[in-house]
Amino acid sequence: MIIIPARLASTRFPQKVLVDIGGLPMVVRTAKRVAHLDRVVVAADDELIVKICKEHGIEAMLTSTTHKSGTDRIHECATILQVDDDEIIINVQADEPFIEPDVVESLMSKLKELQDSNEPFIMGSCYNSINAESAKDPNLVKVVLDNKENAIYFSRSLIPYNQGGGAKYFGHIGIYGFSKKSLKEFCSLHDAPIEDIEKLEQLRAIYHQKKIVMVKVSSTGFGIDTAEDLQRAIEIFL
Repeated sequence: MIIIPARLASTRFPQKVLVDIGGLPMVVRTAKRVAHLDRVVVAADDELIVKICKEHGIEAMLTSTTHKSGTDRIHECATILQVDDDEIIINVQADEPFIEPDVVESLMSKLKELQDSNEPFIMGSCYNSINAESAKDPNLVKVVLDNKENAIYFSRSLIPYNQGGGAKYFGHIGIYGFSKKSLKEFCSLHDAPIEDIEKLEQLRAIYHQKKIVMVKVSSTGFGIDTAEDLQRAIEIFL
């Protein structure tokens, strides 16, 4: 299933999940992009989000206002829904109204492969190739991989540092997937210092030596992090 965590009280961009993107609230547009793939539920921190989603035919539920991360929010939602431990849960960010369904399907497929091979911890995400100029943007998270395409580290900084020349840069796409069992395990882990420093929740898994499998995809989608991103999104629908 697909769960979209949606927080009204965004500190950097208040109520951004409800801003209008081509005639639809952002969270609704995001949900409709992937609604044909699987069951979609919006996990919200405010009744206003729930109300607006339901008005547009999107299933939604109210979750706690105290969650530190979107992953903690989807875990509460999955627990309320009594999702089976073996169910694959995809966390699609509410501020990704241009997420390509193919990207979601690629991640789903990879996680099901991991299940079939009896991996003890199932967590994955996606990345694509980016140029050096884009890699300088702190709003675009970078990832460094090992030789099996598992994540070594994520950062808002430019990584790797191009000391020896020939660096390749990979941008992290804000989508995560877990088995329900692994989602519960992730949320039981203690917070990691690097998670708080970078403000990147996925670093919690790496800090505790949990593997994050990365899937390379081709994507032109982008998240709405700034007013400039919003303007760019609006212009697409003009």
